[in-house]
Amino acid sequence: MKPKNTILVVDDIEMNRAILAEIFKDEYEIIEAENGAEALDLIEKYQDKIASVFLDIIMPVMGGIEAMEEINKRGFVNKIPVFFITADNSEDTMKYGYDLGVVDIIQKPINPYFVRRRIGNVIELYQARERLTHVVEIQEQEIVNKSKEIIELNYSLIETLSTAIEFRDCESGEHVHRMHDLTSFILKKLRGKMKNVDFDDETIEEIATAAIMHDVGKIAIPDAILNKPGKLTSEEYDIMKTHTVKGCEILEKIPQYSKNPIYQYAYDICRHHHERWDGKGYPDGIKGDDISIWSQVVAVADVYDALTAERVYKKAFDHDTAISMIVEGKCGVFNPKLMECIKSFEKDIKDKFYRA
Repeated sequence: MKPKNTILVVDDIEMNRAILAEIFKDEYEIIEAENGAEALDLIEKYQDKIASVFLDIIMPVMGGIEAMEEINKRGFVNKIPVFFITADNSEDTMKYGYDLGVVDIIQKPINPYFVRRRIGNVIELYQARERLTHVVEIQEQEIVNKSKEIIELNYSLIETLSTAIEFRDCESGEHVHRMHDLTSFILKKLRGKMKNVDFDDETIEEIATAAIMHDVGKIAIPDAILNKPGKLTSEEYDIMKTHTVKGCEILEKIPQYSKNPIYQYAYDICRHHHERWDGKGYPDGIKGDDISIWSQVVAVADVYDALTAERVYKKAFDHDTAISMIVEGKCGVFNPKLMECIKSFEKDIKDKFYRA
């Protein structure tokens, strides 16, 4: 960051400008203006170089008071110290000048030594404050960059863990990507269609990220059950159902993330993505709007992707059959309003997510 090295002297009398220029010529580049209008043009042009402005009050075209009002309005008073140079020492003038943001008022006739010391100290103070502000801005940007790195790392870890679990389930790992994308897609389509869906894009991304952890509890399910090609026995099915609770137990082992929104969504989704609208789901048997809308959406996304994929225990269903099975409750009863919305954009789901 380069120090500001220019002083703007504004006075309609050339002799007055020359006196002030002489005081600072060895330390600063001097630019001059004969009235407030010219001064404003120069401030706009050289604002990043001007260290201070000396502003006379009584001038033609635009006086110092009017110019200072405009300097204040444009926000320059926070970056450039402005001094009134005047023979008018009336209380009203001084008070109004300070109210507008004038740093100090220098009385005419000018004392060169007094002016140099007084103004030099103020310029140093402003430049030190500006350097500090610049350092703070750099540090803030570094914090933002580090936060982004941490978020990306967390997402990568979540994705890697979830993908590893999918490999155990004889999936390619693409299921977690589809769960993220389909959850995000459905939630965005539901905005304005369902009263309890008004999430912004950032929140939807958090929910979609959490959705890829919906089956994290399957890491605790034995391979013989997880990959059994035939129908599960009732005992095996009971064990399979525990993946919802097991997922929550795994998440509870990382309490340092418990206040993170993604963690909170993931915990709810892990436990409740197999709950159903009529209360006949698991593990808690909750029903209706007691099931969070994000868990309802993840449940639909999970069922759709499972139906349209080939698994060890079944062939893949086509898109139309899968949607019909979901809407007609053949995979458990879903929210009727949600089903109505799904039907309204099911062709979009087919175009973006169906694997023919």
